[in-house]
Amino acid sequence: MDSILTKTQPKYFIETYGCQMNKYDSELLAGIFRSEGYQPAEDPDQADVLVINTCSVRDHAEQRALGRLSVLAGWKRDLPGRRIGVVGCMGQNRGRRLIQEKPFVDFILGPDEYRKLPSILRDPIPGGPVHTCLDGMENYAGMMPRRENGVTGWIAVMRGCDNFCSYCIVPLTRGRERSRPASEVLDELRKMLDEGFRDITLLGQNVNSYNDGRAGFPDLLREAARIPSPFRLRFMTSHPKDLSDSLLDVMASEPKICPHLHLPAQSGSDRILGLMNRSYTSGDYRRLVDKARRMIPGLALSTDVMTGFPSETEADFQDTCSLMKEIRFDDAYLYHFSAREGTPAAQMPDQVPEAERLSRLERLIRIQRAISIEAKKGWIGRQVEVIPEGASKKSPDEWMGKTPGNEVVVFPKDGTRLGETVRVRITGCRGSTLRGLAQPAGGPAFTD
Repeated sequence: MDSILTKTQPKYFIETYGCQMNKYDSELLAGIFRSEGYQPAEDPDQADVLVINTCSVRDHAEQRALGRLSVLAGWKRDLPGRRIGVVGCMGQNRGRRLIQEKPFVDFILGPDEYRKLPSILRDPIPGGPVHTCLDGMENYAGMMPRRENGVTGWIAVMRGCDNFCSYCIVPLTRGRERSRPASEVLDELRKMLDEGFRDITLLGQNVNSYNDGRAGFPDLLREAARIPSPFRLRFMTSHPKDLSDSLLDVMASEPKICPHLHLPAQSGSDRILGLMNRSYTSGDYRRLVDKARRMIPGLALSTDVMTGFPSETEADFQDTCSLMKEIRFDDAYLYHFSAREGTPAAQMPDQVPEAERLSRLERLIRIQRAISIEAKKGWIGRQVEVIPEGASKKSPDEWMGKTPGNEVVVFPKDGTRLGETVRVRITGCRGSTLRGLAQPAGGPAFTD
């Protein structure tokens, strides 16, 4: 199997657009490529096969991927024999339309169809097979992702979603909910720990509803946390309607589980929450946050919030602002409504004009930015454990890492090592990034 470029081993390159689940799927794809004798290319120009792994949850990610594909038409013309594939949610969502829009694409695979990649790689016919229908039950049992050496990583514990929020395309692109066996998740975790990973996130669209027939998510989390190795454990995402006392108990009692909870609120308006099919009220959400903070002292809380959902009024938006100001999230992913074809929200009357959606988003960002900066300043003078993940973007002499609560910290290396827990005294903050000084390896301990 010779490369069309170098007459050596063929090479692949994967470009990923979207969330951690997309990144995890790219690692699954990398494992398949390796099993078929392909090696990773350092950049697209060295690749024989280039795969775009796409997200359709937000229109922005989909438009970025479509724009990139237009550029890659020239990449393919430069050297006949190169192949382009589109995989993931956009492959499922746009299906055969994508072949019509981008006829130079050779293959399309939805997120349940990666097992078909080997046969496609062996098919030399340009414009090869197109597969877009969901199997609906795929959880990739027996497949191990191929990861580059690192400190942080992800494990998908389940796939799909059964919640059918009225704005969300995930059940249409990733299918219904199904959980991986706990034993398989734990085996993958042990393998990652053996490879040197130290900060690991368990992934699912709604991890709270994980159930493999033997273990629920609190059971899985407790078993994972008790693996005898030094590491941190995180998880996301939690749906408020399913967040149980049992899960909070596990978080409170297991030291390896980070005191960080990502709990999407989406809106502070009960009317909008009802239209979203979120299955809780703003009062339910407030009570849940109060309980979590009582049970887990020092809990860091992050959220997702949407502006401009169909028929959202200024009063609805002010309810959301009030929720943000009252709860004071440590961090928040804020975005405006983006109509996704096939979802009920796309067909709802009283669509909010884009200018108003964006205006409300900017106002909400200003509120959250002020809250986050105040929270960051509260760290100054305190000590915290940080795991260095890599060099900071601005200096090779500094590490970047995260606290247990998921705050980003930059600090001078001072003899400390990648992946080893370091005690850092926070000395300041710049934007959303904390800065600090590390206790040198073998040096004297900090004193308060």
